[in-house]
Amino acid sequence: MEELNNFKETTYSMPRIGDVAPDFEALTTKGKIRFSEYAKEKWVVMFSHPADFTPVCTTEMSGFATRKAEFDALNTELIGLSIDSIHSHLAWVQNVRENTGVYFDFPIIADIDMKVSKLYGMLQPNESETAAVRAVFFIDPNKKIRLIMYYPLNVGRNMNEILRVLEALQVSDKHKVALPLDWNKGDKAIVPPPKTLDELNERLQDTTLEKVDWYLAKKEIYN
Repeated sequence: MEELNNFKETTYSMPRIGDVAPDFEALTTKGKIRFSEYAKEKWVVMFSHPADFTPVCTTEMSGFATRKAEFDALNTELIGLSIDSIHSHLAWVQNVRENTGVYFDFPIIADIDMKVSKLYGMLQPNESETAAVRAVFFIDPNKKIRLIMYYPLNVGRNMNEILRVLEALQVSDKHKVALPLDWNKGDKAIVPPPKTLDELNERLQDTTLEKVDWYLAKKEIYN
């Protein structure tokens, strides 16, 4: 019973795909924000890192910064987070800019009270009680969580994959299609399978599709 009580004390909420992103107010390197009012009509990629002034985190934040124009082109705002003070964040941003020329020109949440980390399940006790894991939340303009990635403290993320799945989500929404294994921009997309016999017969007669079989067919998509 004591072990169960201890487990309950250290279990934090874990938002799921399809949930509305939990709202919060927070101090960031760009000023105070209320998330529900932030980046209206835009996608948001919110990501956590374990700590400022650490090597893997520096490479990751630099990756987001140097490719920010690609996120801008996808109508997407970036928001970082760690369990550090605003003063630590500002000093780290300036340190990296002085040493590498890379500027973290996006808000970084100062989550010193761990409020947002707990709200989003970024604190995972078996990994660390005081440092957020490397979580990435893809949130659409309706503030719905569409995709979640979690990485441990000692493994950096893949920026190509983050951009790939962001674009895949947007393409899927726009064209009402699904995306196959290893899909990249320019590849064919999977069309929804037939749901009636009439649709099945239409599918069999459709010469514009690349058909593996009636239930698996692909088509070209154009933006």
